[in-house]
Amino acid sequence: MFKKILIANRGEIALRVIRTCREMGIKTVAVYSKADAESLHARFADEAICIGPPPSAKSYLDIASIIAAAEITNADAIHPGYGFLSENAKFAETCQLNGLKFIGPSPDMINRMGDKSVAKETVKAAGVPTVPGSDGLIPDVKTGIKVAEQVGYPVIIKASAGGGGRGMRIIKSADAFEAAWDSAKQESKAAFGNDDIYLEKYIEEPRHIEIQIIGDQYGNVSHLSERDCSIQRRHQKLIEESPSPFMTEELRNKMGQAAINVAKAVNYEGVGTIEFLVDKHRNFYFMEMNTRIQVEHPVTEEVINYDLIREQIKVAAGVAISGNNYEPMKHAIECRINAEDPENDFRPSPGTITDLHKPGGHGVRVDTHIYAGYKIPPHYDSMIAKLIVSGNSREEAITRMERCLEEFVITGVKTTIPLHLKLMKDPDFRAGNFTTKFMETFKM
Repeated sequence: MFKKILIANRGEIALRVIRTCREMGIKTVAVYSKADAESLHARFADEAICIGPPPSAKSYLDIASIIAAAEITNADAIHPGYGFLSENAKFAETCQLNGLKFIGPSPDMINRMGDKSVAKETVKAAGVPTVPGSDGLIPDVKTGIKVAEQVGYPVIIKASAGGGGRGMRIIKSADAFEAAWDSAKQESKAAFGNDDIYLEKYIEEPRHIEIQIIGDQYGNVSHLSERDCSIQRRHQKLIEESPSPFMTEELRNKMGQAAINVAKAVNYEGVGTIEFLVDKHRNFYFMEMNTRIQVEHPVTEEVINYDLIREQIKVAAGVAISGNNYEPMKHAIECRINAEDPENDFRPSPGTITDLHKPGGHGVRVDTHIYAGYKIPPHYDSMIAKLIVSGNSREEAITRMERCLEEFVITGVKTTIPLHLKLMKDPDFRAGNFTTKFMETFKM
C-alpha cells in the first residue's frame, strides 16, 4: 500500500480523499494556490505545498509544479480527484515517468476513452449501442451539413475533447448549422485547445443514466449500479439519484453488462463511469466514459455501502476487486449546492460566508470545504457543497432532502438552495416524470 499520496486538487474532493487516506493510515500532501491558502484541504492534510497563484493554469493545471511538490514531499502516488488534470493523459504519463503512481487509468486508457470519436469506435467494436452520427471527426462545415441530412434533424455537434457542455450545440435545421458550427468550434478551442468536432443524432426526451464501474489490474470489472443525472441545466448536472425512478431490473442488467463490456474493451483500471442516453422506450445509447471519480460518487456509496475512494486507492496499489456486481439497497439523492444566484440567470456569487449551519440527522451527509468566514474565490467552479441524503424509498429520500434544504443555512453569498427546495416540491419531479429537458421549462 502507498505510504504518502499527493492530492492534485482542491475543495471538497481533496478533503474527501484526505479523510479516506487517514482511515487507511496513508499520509497526505495537499497542494494549494495562493487563493486557497486558508482552505480546509490545506489545513487537514499532513503536509501542504503552495504551487502558484490563483489562476488554475498557473497552479492546479501546472504539471511541473505538482510533480515537484510530490518529489519534495516524497509522495509515492498522486490522486487527481475530478476536473483539473484528472483526465489528462500527459499528466498520467508524467507521473509514470517520475516514478509516481497515478491513481486512475493508464495514459492509453485515458486517450482511448477521453477522445469521444475514438471512444465511440471502441464501444461499437464491443457491441454496445451508440447514437447514430458521424464516423469520427467532421473536417468541415459542408461535410457536417451532409452528415446531418443523412442522420436527420435534430442533431447535436460536440467537441471531441469536450466536457461540461462546452463545445456542444443542438441544431434543429440546416439553416442554423453553420452559425452553431462556428460557435461550437470557437468555444471548444478556447476551453480545450482543440476544436475537433463530431456529430450525433439528438435523442429527444432522453434520460441521462450512468453506470459506475470499477476495474482492477487483472482484468476484473464490476458495475456498481446506476445514477440518474437527468436534472441538468445547460448540460451541467444539478441533482443525481440512485436508483433511477425510470430503471427496471432488466434494463439495469443490460446497461450494467454493456458498461462492463466497454471497460473490458480497454482493460480498464480504476473507477470510471459509463454515461448513457436512454430514450422513452428504454433504448440506451453510449454517450461517453469519464475516466475518474465523479462529483456524484457519494450517491453510489450511500446506496451500496461502498467507499469508492478507498477501493480506487486499493486497485491502484494492485489489490484485486471482488468481481461482484451491485444493486442499490436504499435510495439516495444528491443536490449540488453552488454559489450562484438562481433568480438572476445563475450569476456566480463569490464572497465571504458570514454564517453556516449544515443539516444533520439520520441518512444525511454533507461533503463540503466551506466554513463560516470562508472566502469563496472567483477563480474556480462555483460548487461549494454536496448535500446527500438516503432513505428506504424515493419518497422518504425526497422528504428528507426537503427537510435538510430547509435546515441548510449559508449567508453572505447567494446559493442554489432555494432552487433545490423548489425542485423537491415539484409534483413532476416527485413523481419521477422528467427528462434532461426538465429545467428548460422549470420556473424559479
